[in-house]
Amino acid sequence: MQAGRLLGKSIAEHALQLVYGGGTRGIMGAVASGVLSAGGHVTGIIPEFLMDKEATRHSLGQLNELIVTADMHERKHKMFERADAFVALPGGIGTLEEIVEIMTWAQLGRHRKPMVFGNINGFWTPMLELLQHMRDEGFVHTAHLVQPLVVDRAEEIVPRILAAAAASKGREGEREIISKL
Repeated sequence: MQAGRLLGKSIAEHALQLVYGGGTRGIMGAVASGVLSAGGHVTGIIPEFLMDKEATRHSLGQLNELIVTADMHERKHKMFERADAFVALPGGIGTLEEIVEIMTWAQLGRHRKPMVFGNINGFWTPMLELLQHMRDEGFVHTAHLVQPLVVDRAEEIVPRILAAAAASKGREGEREIISKL
């Protein structure tokens, strides 16, 4: 929970906005709370059927923007469209499914947005070992497109994302110059 609040505070302090799944409980609720308490902007995107399970309607009223979707597919699509980076803090099956889908989309060339495993207290280490095993066995065919950042401390996540985005823009500029020559 502390890592979530620290990440949220960092998002707001860097004048970024949080786009997330809309839950007001658990670690993601802590991230949203951290952003809001530091004066930042939060957009929650939640399917109708999760309104009372993952969120409290009262707490959702504190968000700057709330988008209610028909289902999980629409939720993930809207989150993907609005996000410039993706962060997986420690979580359960839903978190795992979402970050794997984002990595799959990167592998398929649908985006080049930064992807981050917030490896707080080594939480994601077994998953990262599995990903390396998959690469080693040749199952990640375009491994150069699936290179998530691994960050062990919540307060370092945003600076690493910003550095990755700046480096990516630099590479894009280099490609443009090269293609013009």
